[in-house]
Amino acid sequence: MFTTVSVQLPTHILLELIQRLERSSGSKDVSAAIASAVELWLTDQKQFPKKADPDGLHGYQWKCLFLPEGTVLRSWSYGEHNYARVEGDHIIHNGREVSPNQFARAFARSNRNAWDDLFIRRPGDKQFKLASILRKEVLRAQSEVNKALTKPIAVPASTENVPATTPPTEKRDTSQREDWTLPERRKWRIRLEDIAFD
Repeated sequence: MFTTVSVQLPTHILLELIQRLERSSGSKDVSAAIASAVELWLTDQKQFPKKADPDGLHGYQWKCLFLPEGTVLRSWSYGEHNYARVEGDHIIHNGREVSPNQFARAFARSNRNAWDDLFIRRPGDKQFKLASILRKEVLRAQSEVNKALTKPIAVPASTENVPATTPPTEKRDTSQREDWTLPERRKWRIRLEDIAFD
């Protein structure tokens, strides 16, 4: 048994749907047409996901910038746009595998900096962005993560478990060994544990 649910639909869209159904020779049932449209949309979403799937993640790693499968690269030279696409783990242009630099130089007839020449639109992006801007965004995000990870931890003011004095550093053995011909420059043996909490 089918259950029905009412869904709000703007009037102008409903009227346009009814007009198209009247013009077509197919079924004139509005509910069946809407159900068919939703099924097609869901099938399309499964076929071409907007976000990358972590289980089957494919794409091209360009230094610090990851270009997921489906990314489009655009170059401008001599009055026309040229396009390449990330398919699997490679950038494909005119049926052959290229690097970003090869794609940027293909039409310019000169050396080009691919970071400043290529525009990129990843799946889910609404517009193209310059590759150097995307790289700056990635590097800025990485530096923020690094800052958060290296942020000093606040130590409580209580000194119950802190030893009264730090252990003395031991004098390093600086005597010359027969298998070592260079002079010893380090005079003190310091453990990382001893200085990490000073």
